[in-house]
Amino acid sequence: MVRHEELYGAEPDGLWAAPGRVNLIGEHTDYNDGLVLPLALPHTTRAAVSRRAHRRLRLYSAQMPAAGPVDLDLDALTVGAVTGWAAYPAGVAWALREDGHDLGGLDILFDSDVPVGAGLSSSAALEVVTALALSDLFGLGLAPDALARVAQRAENDFAGVPSGILDQMASACCTAGHVLRLDTRDLGMRQVPFAMAREGLRLLVVDTGVRHAHAEGAYAGRRAECETGAAALGVPALRDVPYEGLDEALTRLPDETLRRRVRHVVTENHRVERVSALLDAGRAREIGPLLTAGHASLRDDFEVSCPELDLVVTTATSAGALGARMTGGGFGGSAIVLVDADATEATGKAVLDAFTGVGHHPPRVFEAIPSSGAQRLPM
Repeated sequence: MVRHEELYGAEPDGLWAAPGRVNLIGEHTDYNDGLVLPLALPHTTRAAVSRRAHRRLRLYSAQMPAAGPVDLDLDALTVGAVTGWAAYPAGVAWALREDGHDLGGLDILFDSDVPVGAGLSSSAALEVVTALALSDLFGLGLAPDALARVAQRAENDFAGVPSGILDQMASACCTAGHVLRLDTRDLGMRQVPFAMAREGLRLLVVDTGVRHAHAEGAYAGRRAECETGAAALGVPALRDVPYEGLDEALTRLPDETLRRRVRHVVTENHRVERVSALLDAGRAREIGPLLTAGHASLRDDFEVSCPELDLVVTTATSAGALGARMTGGGFGGSAIVLVDADATEATGKAVLDAFTGVGHHPPRVFEAIPSSGAQRLPM
């Protein structure tokens, strides 16, 4: 792999890392002011960064060497001017400048082992590591939640992806051994212990290899449907529809599609609350059925699953897994599977055999270990 000093002719001023994430429960609730429960992965995007005299931003990805460095004028960053992967880190610099921060020129070399397109937030890791590096190098003193807000603006306003703030908050704020209970309305957060080893459990990630790109705008379509549903119910966001009043609320919606979308969001918020309570009580083993119920809701009411994700869930639960669900935006990507530790190998084999049996490419299976959020690394 190319080294920073070979690429740019100077040693980096520092090294930073930000993780990908999986979401234990709480899918498509973040842009509805709802509740989420993500954990950071040990897989990270790393950035070696050096300051330069000229006011230019040079970006290079070790995963896309053929593209070479992307060379940008720091003072000419405008919405729509940068496309592809470089829009995410460039968007961070743009957002910080829009906030009035004085930045100088930079050379950045990125390297990552967060799978791209797998629903594990590779874009958020790229944004957050850039935001943390710039905050440190230019003395901005941004707290983790502020880094996440900057990263979300980069994704929404600069890169043009209408995501919620779940991914960025997870990458910036998670701690090892915990899941992050996040209220996306006010960004109130609490670290909830996820003591899998103590209860003899493992959480597996199954990357189906189906690359989603949010199914040509379907993600944005789901968000618009949720906003339409909230407006029809006269509430600021679907977060404000009480679980206990869901049935009555559904009778006031004009069509079946909106009823399904609203039902998913309201019941998913309730599942986050139930999973949080079980983890607080040290009863992680009991969350499995709630994970599986969440997948059924995403498949049937929100319609963001795909045959490969469904195959993971049905195969794993039939093989004895405690629970399983798709994770991320959907239309492809990854699923998570909660298993007894001694059933890890057998469950993984069952999923691999099922994919082979129907002619799919074998998925990648690995363990999700709750890890630390973004941090500066020793040189």
